[in-house]
Amino acid sequence: MFSQRTNWKLTRNKYTEALEELRASGKRIVDLTVSNPTQCGFRYNADRILGAFQDARALTYEPEAKGLQAAREEVAQYYKQDHGVTLDPESVLLTTSTSEAYSYIFRLLCNPHDEIVAPKPSYPLFDFLGDLQDVSLIPYSLEYAHGWFVDFHSLLRALTPRTRAVLLVHPNNPTGSYVHKEERQQLNELCRERGLALIVDEVFLDYSLTDAGRETFATNEDCLTFTLSGLSKIAALPQMKVAWVTTTGPEPLKKGSLERLEIIADTYLSLNSPTQWAFAALLEQRRFLQPQVLERVQQNWAYLQSAVGKQSVCELLDAEGGWYAVLRTHSDQPDEELAIELLRKTHTLVHPGHFYDFAADDYLVVSLLTPPTDFQRGISCLLELLKSLHS
Repeated sequence: MFSQRTNWKLTRNKYTEALEELRASGKRIVDLTVSNPTQCGFRYNADRILGAFQDARALTYEPEAKGLQAAREEVAQYYKQDHGVTLDPESVLLTTSTSEAYSYIFRLLCNPHDEIVAPKPSYPLFDFLGDLQDVSLIPYSLEYAHGWFVDFHSLLRALTPRTRAVLLVHPNNPTGSYVHKEERQQLNELCRERGLALIVDEVFLDYSLTDAGRETFATNEDCLTFTLSGLSKIAALPQMKVAWVTTTGPEPLKKGSLERLEIIADTYLSLNSPTQWAFAALLEQRRFLQPQVLERVQQNWAYLQSAVGKQSVCELLDAEGGWYAVLRTHSDQPDEELAIELLRKTHTLVHPGHFYDFAADDYLVVSLLTPPTDFQRGISCLLELLKSLHS
C-alpha cells in the first residue's frame, strides 16, 4: 500500500528504548543533545516578536511565488550588513524551511534516481529528504587531521554520470568545520568542469568559534550555486518557519534556475503572509539573540576544552563554528552502547556518532546550547564514565 520511498526502518532502536524508559520514570535527564534554542533559557523579546504580527497588511492576500519583495530585500540587507556582500533581492526565494528549499532544489536539478553527493559525517536529515524526492544521496568523506577537510579523492570517486550537484554544509553539522578558501576554489573548478551545481547549507554561518571561515557562498558566481539559510538558526527562531535560498552563478544558468524555481514555488505557495510581513522584525531579533547564543556556545566550548584537556580518556576534535562538539573516545565499546550506559547510569543524554555517519563507532556528539550548569554536570559524568571504563 505504501510507496517504496517511505520504506524506512520504523522500529525503535535500543537507544530510543532506553531514553523512553528513563523519561517514563520521571527522572531528570541532563540533555547534552538539545538543539532547540527556545528551550535553552535564552531571553526573547516577546513584545517585539509578537507585536510584529499586528501588521494589518497581513489581512490581505497578495500571493508572490518568490516571497514578498519587502521580505526578500531584508534578506539582501542581512548579507550586506552582516557579511559585507551585495545580493540582488531577485535572486532570493523564500520558503517555510530549509527542508522545503532542499525539496525545491532537488526537484529543479534531478530526475528520479539522479544523484547528489553529500558529506559524511553530517546531519541525517539529508537521506530522508533525498528519499522523499526520489534522489540518491551519495556520500563523500570529511576527514580529520588537526581539523576537518574535504577528502577530494572520495568526492571524485562518488561522482557518476547521474551526479547533479555537490552538497556542502558551511559550517558542517556536527563537525563545526567551514569550507576553506582552497576547498572552495577546488569545488568551483570541479563543478564548472563537470556541469554540477553547488548546494550550500549556511544555517550556522554566523556562529563562529574562531572568527575564521565565515565567508558566505551567497554571492558565489563561479558555478551555479544555491545557498540556504533562515530564521531558525540565524535569529534563533525555529518556530517562525521562514527560510530562503539564493541563486547565483553564470547568468544563463542562474536565469533558468530562477524561472523554474519560481514556478515550483508558485505551485505550492506555502509561506504565509503574516510571517512575511513580520519578517523584518523577526530577522532583526538576531541582534538580540545571536550574542546570547554565541556567549553560551563559546562558554561551553571553553569548558569542554579545559575538562577534556585534563584527562586522556577521550579527544575533543577541533571545531570552528556551529552549535555542536565532537568527542572521540577511542573506546572498544560501540558509541551507541556507551551512550546507553551513560544514560542509564548518570541520566546524561548524548548522541552516538553513528547518528551522523562517522566512519568509526567511537564518536560522541554533544550540543553546546545546553545551559552551562547542566553542560558541566553532564560532561563531568561522561568523563567519569570513560575513566571507569579505561581503569
